Amino acid sequence: MYFFITQLSLCDILLTTDIVPTLLLTVLYGGSSVTLIGCLFQFSFLVMSESSECLLLSVMSYDRYLAICNPLRYNSIINHTFCAVSVTVIWLVGFIVMLMYMISMCYLYYCGPHIIDHFYCDLEPILKLSCSDTSKIHIQILIIGVLNVFCPFVIIVMSYVYIAVTIMKIQSNNGRHKAFSTCSSHLIVVSMLYGTLIIVYMFPANGQTLTLSKVLSLIYTVLTPLLNPIIYTLRNKDFKKTFYKLKLVQYVGRRRKFH
Repeated sequence: MYFFITQLSLCDILLTTDIVPTLLLTVLYGGSSVTLIGCLFQFSFLVMSESSECLLLSVMSYDRYLAICNPLRYNSIINHTFCAVSVTVIWLVGFIVMLMYMISMCYLYYCGPHIIDHFYCDLEPILKLSCSDTSKIHIQILIIGVLNVFCPFVIIVMSYVYIAVTIMKIQSNNGRHKAFSTCSSHLIVVSMLYGTLIIVYMFPANGQTLTLSKVLSLIYTVLTPLLNPIIYTLRNKDFKKTFYKLKLVQYVGRRRKFH
């Protein structure tokens, strides 16, 4: 689980490094300038990090499923080989998705007004600048969205259905609480990320106001990466034990210094 959390942190670092500088310039100075190639690269890295994170969260849900529903086979399945192969495939798929978007959008003709009313270079604002026919790209968006967002989401839902059924079969309340606490952090992150991604990309853009689209985009590009470390550390027993030990050592050190 810690190995997958490190990969999740890499996705968050890539996402915030890509988005936050432009966002800060836009907020502080009322706007920022970026070249067309820079704008396309920003969106491409956004796609790669989000695609990889969706797949990673589905693998993490499978990890939690085995840990709770089939713990005796956990160590034989979730081994070093499985972790290395799954993470390699996840980043490779993310790179391929990024490449597909980059190639498709580079073939479009952009005629203006060259102004994006958004915090960063997102998909719909970029497509609105194009005078070319974007129907093929919208079909591509739908296909990639189903394969890269909806299918992992189905895997996550199925995993948690089996987890919920297994938890309900546990007799003691302490056992139920312990089993649920092992996957609660992951469930919170999944709810935040997928809830906003599905609304922004899977539903028609015409049904959203511009302000709502901006707010939802900020949730999965800024708020979720900000809260991920907090969620996974504050609900982690190992972190709590280490934190309490550190506080105890500091307290004893101050007492000795005082005496």
